[in-house]
Amino acid sequence: MTARRSRHRSAAYAALALGLAGSLALTGCNSHSSKKSKKSSSSSSKSKKRKIIGGGAAAAGAGAVSRRVPDCYPSTYKVTFSQQTGPKSHVAVKFKNSTSRDCKLYNAPLLRFNNAKKPLPLLQGTPGHLDGTRITVPAHGYAYAVIPTNTAATKGIEQKSVAIDFMGISASSATHGPVTVDFAEKRLHISVGKSKVTNWSSSIHGAQLAGGVGK
Repeated sequence: MTARRSRHRSAAYAALALGLAGSLALTGCNSHSSKKSKKSSSSSSKSKKRKIIGGGAAAAGAGAVSRRVPDCYPSTYKVTFSQQTGPKSHVAVKFKNSTSRDCKLYNAPLLRFNNAKKPLPLLQGTPGHLDGTRITVPAHGYAYAVIPTNTAATKGIEQKSVAIDFMGISASSATHGPVTVDFAEKRLHISVGKSKVTNWSSSIHGAQLAGGVGK
């Protein structure tokens, strides 16, 4: 009897040991699989964050490009001239931005009357890269410059035509033009002598003040 009981106990212990070993093995597999799942989930989340961040940067870059303001370009219908008489006589130069987008004007218009070799001097000096002026002309908006003609020398003689260039960011940079306005064709009487032209201004009043002919 004793030997039989001993054998039964040994068999029971062996079965119990095998059961425990199998349970531990399953637990280890499940734990390892859970860790893998967590790592995979974390990696996927990081990847999504990178995509979102990258997409945001690309969108910001595209927005910056779309907000870049182009230069304004002259044409015979965008640039007009008118002569003002009286003690504060002057020629007003008006530019119209006829597009549906803002554009930039630098410094002053370059004006060559009657095919002159050199443009009219600038009243506010020769602009450089840092001290030049720049204005943004809104869509369908205007910009103005003034040529004072309130003395006999500055009024000079009646001109037949004017070639117009638009300056770049500095005096040495490329200009946009020229275009030529024929005053006789437009039935305009514009008299300009030894005068100078102001920088562009967002208002006619500002241009007149810069030219010393403001009210």
